[in-house]
Amino acid sequence: MSNFENLKVWHKAIELAVNIYNTTANNKSFAKDFELRDQIRRAAVSISSNISEGDELGTDKQAIRQFYIAKGSSAELFTQITISGKIGYLRRPEYESLLKECKTISAMLSNLIKARLK
Repeated sequence: MSNFENLKVWHKAIELAVNIYNTTANNKSFAKDFELRDQIRRAAVSISSNISEGDELGTDKQAIRQFYIAKGSSAELFTQITISGKIGYLRRPEYESLLKECKTISAMLSNLIKARLK
């Protein structure tokens, strides 16, 4: 097993979570809709949390399972960001940038899973 702190995808996921926290903290719409805000934050934190958990479990099989969960959290976050954009909580450039980050992380997780399957 490698050290999760050396994984680029873990760093990207941390950056995304920080971006989500900053975006939702400075947005009046999210201040009113605390349920959506909290759900988006939980999904964002879940990505990096599952990457680190998986990498520390000791076997590739266990790690891959957690990486798939992280990938699912990325898809969940993607959906929540999409909804937030469509209901006007996020400006188009803002939500497009966040969606791009989710897609990048998901692709990186797919590559990490493939590497661990070998």
